[in-house]
Amino acid sequence: MRALAAVLVIIGLVLVVGGAWLLSLGGSAYYLLAGLGLIASGVMLWRLRLAGALIYAGVFVLTVLWAVWEVGLNGWALVPRVVAPAVLLVLVIAALPVLDTRRGGRLALTGAAVFVVGALISGVVVTQANRPVSPADVAAAALAAMADPSLRAAGADWPTYGGTEASRRYSPLTQITPDNVGQLERAWTFRTGDTPEEKWGAETTPLKIGDTVYLCTARNILIALDARTGRQRWRHDPEVSDDWIPYTAACRGVAYHDAGASAPAAGAPGAPAPTTPAAPAAAAPCATRIIEGTLDGRLIAVDARTGRPCAGFGANGAVDIKIGMGDVIPGMVSITSAPTIVQGVIVTGHQVLDGQYRSAPSGVIQGFDAITGELRWAWDMTRPDLTGRPDAGDQYTRGTPNMWTTASGDEQLGLVYLPMGNSAADYYSGDRSEAENRYSTSLVALDVNTGRPAWSFQTVRKDVWDYDLGSQATLIDYPTPAGVVPALVLPSKQGDLYILDRRTGRPLTAVEDRPAPVGGVEPQERAPTQPFSRFHTLAKRDLTERDMWGMSPIDQMICRIGFRQAAYDGIYTAPTSDRRWIQYPGYNGGSDWGGIAVDPKRGWIIANYNDMPNFNRLVPRAEANEKGWFPHGDPRLEEQTPESRGGVPEGAEGAGDPQMGVPYAIDVNAGWRMGSTGMLCKQPPYGGIRAIDIRTGQTVWDRPLGTARKNGPFGIPSMLPLDIGTPNNGGSVVTAGGLIFIAATTDDLIRAIDIETGETVWSDVLPAGGQAGPMVYEQDGRQYLVLMAGGHHFMETPAGDHVIAWALPQR
Repeated sequence: MRALAAVLVIIGLVLVVGGAWLLSLGGSAYYLLAGLGLIASGVMLWRLRLAGALIYAGVFVLTVLWAVWEVGLNGWALVPRVVAPAVLLVLVIAALPVLDTRRGGRLALTGAAVFVVGALISGVVVTQANRPVSPADVAAAALAAMADPSLRAAGADWPTYGGTEASRRYSPLTQITPDNVGQLERAWTFRTGDTPEEKWGAETTPLKIGDTVYLCTARNILIALDARTGRQRWRHDPEVSDDWIPYTAACRGVAYHDAGASAPAAGAPGAPAPTTPAAPAAAAPCATRIIEGTLDGRLIAVDARTGRPCAGFGANGAVDIKIGMGDVIPGMVSITSAPTIVQGVIVTGHQVLDGQYRSAPSGVIQGFDAITGELRWAWDMTRPDLTGRPDAGDQYTRGTPNMWTTASGDEQLGLVYLPMGNSAADYYSGDRSEAENRYSTSLVALDVNTGRPAWSFQTVRKDVWDYDLGSQATLIDYPTPAGVVPALVLPSKQGDLYILDRRTGRPLTAVEDRPAPVGGVEPQERAPTQPFSRFHTLAKRDLTERDMWGMSPIDQMICRIGFRQAAYDGIYTAPTSDRRWIQYPGYNGGSDWGGIAVDPKRGWIIANYNDMPNFNRLVPRAEANEKGWFPHGDPRLEEQTPESRGGVPEGAEGAGDPQMGVPYAIDVNAGWRMGSTGMLCKQPPYGGIRAIDIRTGQTVWDRPLGTARKNGPFGIPSMLPLDIGTPNNGGSVVTAGGLIFIAATTDDLIRAIDIETGETVWSDVLPAGGQAGPMVYEQDGRQYLVLMAGGHHFMETPAGDHVIAWALPQR
């Protein structure tokens, strides 16, 4: 009993000190009052007095009433408020035999326990029964405009990263339905043999053309598999050194090119829409080819039939995109996303490692001939006169925004749509050029034959939040009162979705400027307004102190103190150096590289999203130098050797990035984790999936995505099958059979969701994390679902090298 009494007093003291601090910051008074009650209870229990138990019971009942007043019967929100106190209540009840329990003390305590347990059960039941799956009153008629044959569905194949040129991640296959999806079985599994020991995260979406599946591994090994059996047909290793792995060893996809189906000569009008490729049976070497970008900044082209390098492409099948970039330290430039091919031109951007130098390598966009590998054009945004490689001794403009994600293209319009990132030194904008301020965090449409901008649309002005556009734009045909308009859907990390005319970039749905916070370290640089989409947003309401979470009341109190101490004025809170500032949503979105899927039958967008803040601080240069925050390869560090100049800093992106060349380094606490338990400070859900009607912008349904089975304090999996809504990384695929297939979450599951209701109708446990986009194809009349389960170090999911195919049992 006295041990329990001591525990109550210690907890009470912590709550009193922290609660007084929180109250002084303008926060809740509960923790101070509860702490005083616990101290009184502990003192009386130490004396073996029944009053101690009754005081605790009173504190407990008032705690439950306060919790319900703050958050209602939201089970996840109630967890830190009442679960740990409930455990203590059980211990107090168990100690009753050593106390004087006359005058109905035992009955009173038992009643309090029943009351609290009942409230907890009710909260969990209500939370699970009333998940935010909210069917809206929307029409279910199909969008006739989406039947445009130039934007048709993938059919039996999956010939591009997004399924087709339109990048809708949609399959017209109907064999697997909500009624029979429960019968899915693993048809085949292939092991790539490529699992990096650190920084794993393949993120690969395979292609399927004819009877062959094509994919790249984490370190860019190209592999062709039999679509029926998963047996390897060929393998090509471009031998990428581990020194070139950036934050993550990722190869999201490859591109397929049929030289016989190439568009007319460059610039010719009326280029025909591509057809679904046939099996690569041409006799000429490299008549059909697979093209990938590598982590060390090369384009590789191999024969689709044999895997042998295409000798006529660059130098023995390889082109170095780094030519003209000047000095490039290993790890600073990498191609992690699939190239995009439009009218016979390979368009590629590249990832430039964030947070190291303001004078990082250029974000130049380049177009290469798909047959010869010859540079057709280059777009250096600050030098519109430079259309090719710079002269000897010159280089592309350093530090400019890059396109690290996947572009989409319109074969008929001859445009390629680039989701652009931010300038180097993401969190400081004082020295950016006019061109950088114009094109950063914008969708830029380039003429694929000239490399010149046709139009651009910016989603964030003077971005200092790393809100670069990570999602591929998806092409649709949008009905308007004036007729059908060729359009695209652009998701953003801040959560907004935009509908744009893909010919001009003109918004087809309302976009309005709203006042944005100013201040921080660069008040003169902050834009007084930011654009907001009125079509739809995945962003939630601004955070409040009540949204803070944790494992216990103490954890929650600490997070509340952090919230009150931080600068936070809602979205676009200006970065600060004297204290932390809250960025919500964080740099993983909203939408990230997984993009969206579009069901043209229903006219619905399917968007999975993240819902987590970051807890950031700009660190003055002198302080960063004292901490030893220098980029790898900084020439001023005498102890470094040429051999040590490769690689990247340890830890998560932004967690102590030096940003050399500007006055501040950046320290990002991604997801705002508590150091003690590893739990997140914001209450669940942390991610979700939503169906949106394209015609109206209304939500059809919305639900948390991901269970708590692999999440828990101190990294210990709870194995709870409750829908907590986990962080997610990767996209979905929609089928005409009425299903959404998605992995992406941190619970290591792939699931099928009934598109009409948003309910999970099937799932399977993966051998590693499923941070990749699934794809669907048909072979010999059998429909397959395929996913790369490679895990992801940053998402803390297990590493793997598994390519898995599911199908219905063969009759």
